[in-house]
Amino acid sequence: MDVELREVTAADVLVFFEHQRDPEAVRMAAFTSADPDDRAAFLVRWARILADESTVTRTVVFDGQVVGHIGRFTQFGEPEVTYWIDREHWGKGLATAALRLFLDDDPVRPLFARTAVDNVGSLRVLAKCGFVAVGEDVGYAEGRGEDVEEFILRLDER
Repeated sequence: MDVELREVTAADVLVFFEHQRDPEAVRMAAFTSADPDDRAAFLVRWARILADESTVTRTVVFDGQVVGHIGRFTQFGEPEVTYWIDREHWGKGLATAALRLFLDDDPVRPLFARTAVDNVGSLRVLAKCGFVAVGEDVGYAEGRGEDVEEFILRLDER
């Protein structure tokens, strides 16, 4: 599979904005921004992400096309992985391939992940990469406008 990770560029961020405007993808991700169509807020958020030296973020490229992003940030005092793949490319194994590449390059362990309990695709990706469920939580999900149950997963080693 021709998946690669590279440094994020300004042009990539504009593609990410278009990806996150997909209503079905927003619903599945659940924990998104309040207004996926607010370009200014999106750009400010990404400027903050890219300026944060404790955050690692990469662009996911498939067959020369930007198809998403993946990264590690700190949430609740713990390192956490996040990723987004354009819905057009769901079901192709790209999230799993990207996460494996990311984990090979980023040695931080333990590494946590969170996903809505009904996000079966993301749960499958995380399990394939060695993450195990270690807890549950409920949080307000802007992408759904309601409280959503989520699994907390952890990767100790690969």
